[in-house]
Amino acid sequence: MHPPVVTEHAMRAAAPAARPFRERALLILWPAFVMAAVLEALVFAVVDPNGMQWFGAEPIEWSRSAIYSVTFFIFWGVIATSGAITALLEAPGHS
Repeated sequence: MHPPVVTEHAMRAAAPAARPFRERALLILWPAFVMAAVLEALVFAVVDPNGMQWFGAEPIEWSRSAIYSVTFFIFWGVIATSGAITALLEAPGHS
């Protein structure tokens, strides 16, 4: 007895339906937000924001809250980009 032949059409029909964009975005952005907060807490537990310099030049003349905010958004952007790339590579039809 031979195993049944599965056609591409049957595989697509059996594949889960694509999630709406808003849901996919939230699945990427929310964990990235939480991890950015954790990373910022870890970094600023050992780094003094007032002692930061631009690649060895003069110290950054920003307030502490500005440095915290900018670094948080940098961390969030990098982590979210990583999650988005993973979601893109995991999407059906990309093998």
